[in-house]
Amino acid sequence: MSALLSADALALGKPSCTYCSGYGRRSILRGPEVICACVWRAVFRACYRRFRECAGSAGHINGITLARCGGPSGYRVYSRKREEFAADFVLLARRSLGLEELAVFNSHFLLGADWRLCCRQMHIDRGAFFHLVYAVEVRMGRVYAECDPYSLFPVAGYFAGVVRKSPVGRVA
Repeated sequence: MSALLSADALALGKPSCTYCSGYGRRSILRGPEVICACVWRAVFRACYRRFRECAGSAGHINGITLARCGGPSGYRVYSRKREEFAADFVLLARRSLGLEELAVFNSHFLLGADWRLCCRQMHIDRGAFFHLVYAVEVRMGRVYAECDPYSLFPVAGYFAGVVRKSPVGRVA
């Protein structure tokens, strides 16, 4: 079961996508509908945009925020959300990607190298490089959206400090 709802997939679907035509879901032969790869790439790009904002403000002193956490007592914790988001972004990629995909992630996304330099360093051609870039975007978009219990997407939810409480009537 995917963490994205149909409405979210519809909103993130790319209108020029040849597989889903902007609906965000595509049907598979003899199977249920699945979320299209263009949606996962949009999720990755939203998280990557916020990561760049967080990394760009690394030289500035970030204020400590007081966040309310779940539980019956609703305890509070101090945190640095921008640094935590950047760390989660990178650590999830290190855990989820293979060696070749991780090399593309590190050089292209983290260090900002263009495709010519990456192709020269990795000894691959342009087509193979962009195939790896799209594969990284799809895989990491899905990981960032489906990370449990607190996903990186939607990004506003990560920074808002979502409160997780136990269901009514149950004592934790």
